Amino acid sequence: MATFAPMAQNEEIFKKIISHSKEYGFVFPSSEIYDGLSAVYDYGQNGVELKNNIRQYWWKSMVQYHENIVGLDAAIFMHPTTWKASGHIDAFSDPLIDNRDSKKRYRADVLVEDQMAKWQDKIDKEAEKAAKRFGETFDKDQFLATNGRVLEYKEKIESTTKRFYGAMERNDLADVKKLIEDLEIVCPVSGSRNWTDVRQFNLMFSTSMGSVSEDSNVIYLRPETAQGIFVNYLNVQKTGRMKIPFGIAQTGKAFRNEIVARQFIFRMREFEQMEMQYFVRPGTELEWFEYWKTERMKWHQSLGIPATKYRWHPHDKLAHYANAAIDIEFEFPIGFKELEGIHSRTDFDLKAHQEHSGKKIQYFDPELNENYVPYVIETSIGLDRTFLAVLSYAYTEEKLEDGSERVVLRLPSMLAPVKCAILPLVAKDGLPEKAREIMDTVKYDFMCQYEEKDSIGKRYRRHDAIGTPYCITVDHQTLEDNTVTIRDRDTMKQERIPIEKIGELVRLKIKG
Repeated sequence: MATFAPMAQNEEIFKKIISHSKEYGFVFPSSEIYDGLSAVYDYGQNGVELKNNIRQYWWKSMVQYHENIVGLDAAIFMHPTTWKASGHIDAFSDPLIDNRDSKKRYRADVLVEDQMAKWQDKIDKEAEKAAKRFGETFDKDQFLATNGRVLEYKEKIESTTKRFYGAMERNDLADVKKLIEDLEIVCPVSGSRNWTDVRQFNLMFSTSMGSVSEDSNVIYLRPETAQGIFVNYLNVQKTGRMKIPFGIAQTGKAFRNEIVARQFIFRMREFEQMEMQYFVRPGTELEWFEYWKTERMKWHQSLGIPATKYRWHPHDKLAHYANAAIDIEFEFPIGFKELEGIHSRTDFDLKAHQEHSGKKIQYFDPELNENYVPYVIETSIGLDRTFLAVLSYAYTEEKLEDGSERVVLRLPSMLAPVKCAILPLVAKDGLPEKAREIMDTVKYDFMCQYEEKDSIGKRYRRHDAIGTPYCITVDHQTLEDNTVTIRDRDTMKQERIPIEKIGELVRLKIKG
């Protein structure tokens, strides 16, 4: 599995993952024949399968396995007042700053948060060194509370947090720039501190709807999928006869005009979210917030990725709609970054839509014999980021016993684009016909691929590189006794099995 250490090495691994994604049909730059479109990507033949499998795994975990959670597919276009009610028209913006020497633009909040993350990394390293020095007698909590260097870094983080979020709350962009200068933050490209003033930039894409331009109305591409759930709350609750607590789940595209879009598919202008809004009785929201924190971390670790690759990141500054918020961060090659957010959104959204629409959006609770606007717990995860997390962890470069090397994607078998490859040893002697016969039997149960070009060794390597769990080789013995060789991707071990056992073995492997 990919392990990430020094920064330069991590950047090199990230470049290899990006290159691998294109070479093996996972992710392509959009409109590449026209030199591409910045921060927009297309998913290739293997990428779309992996992405669909992740989405389906999330959907089953969230909707199929919970009797009180149902699905929704809301339209991308929504009435413009939706975004006025949600606060996006007035407040959905990023603070941006340019470096005059590199001509690069950055989010001011990301520059400051990256600096705080560096201090946190130093705290973690101090604790790791102390743990090695003291062994089993090491008391981490006491060390973090008393060590001089650690306390110094903690004080820097706390004072910077207080100053930055205070300035943002006052909309004091001049102080945000001064903070960046005081922290001596340099441009990652030019290495200089020649910064412009900080400006706010709204992230919503706008377009027009109407038969002729004079009659058109300005509408927006949705910047998030959550509002589609909120405006459909009454429809779902009534038609589904849903009782509190209950959830509505949705996956779909969202659009943000990210000026600082970078880092491959981590931050894109067109991306896909997997969200669930859980409606609860007011006063119980923080209990449900803790419940969904636990459940969502369990889901991530069910992918077979170790707990050390994840960490919690509590929000220092809560959004205007929240009374509790925390992120699940994943250790990408580019460092620990947000993967999923769990938020207690209170009753802000439903009340806002009730006010702007003039429609009563409430729930009658038969146990309390009263009406109220439900509170909401949100779990919001980026599908593209989850794709990148799974791919990054799976990417492995191995040196084999014979001195040769291979690149293998150790994807969870349930997520692998191709579950089983059917490979005739040679393209003659009736082996292709027999292999096709097997292919026609198993392709209805799971995604399979038939391949006869190149040597069997090269075909094994290709399927290692796209993460295929099993390769089935049809050879001359197959024609005699109806057995095949099945090769395991991870161990490369091969065994002889009857043809009729193929489906059973592959099904066990991908069950998840």
